[in-house]
Amino acid sequence: MRILTLAALAIAAVVAAPSAHAQTYDPKYPVCLQVYTGRNDFYFECGYTSIPQCNMSASGRAAQCVVNPYYEGGKRRSKKPRRDY
Repeated sequence: MRILTLAALAIAAVVAAPSAHAQTYDPKYPVCLQVYTGRNDFYFECGYTSIPQCNMSASGRAAQCVVNPYYEGGKRRSKKPRRDY
């Protein structure tokens, strides 16, 4: 009886847990368009290379352009100096 109760409690905990959201930012592009579809509902379109390009797409829509915080293009690896012996 105790095992059945614990199993039911475990199943209820898994069902009641909120689902995880996938990453919505594409790290390949520096600018994202945040499109509003409802009062608290929105999604991101990350496919823009500049703010003016994004602003043209946002014109006339319930949307705004934001800088992509996960953009990876600006990072450069520092090369270690080569030592000759």
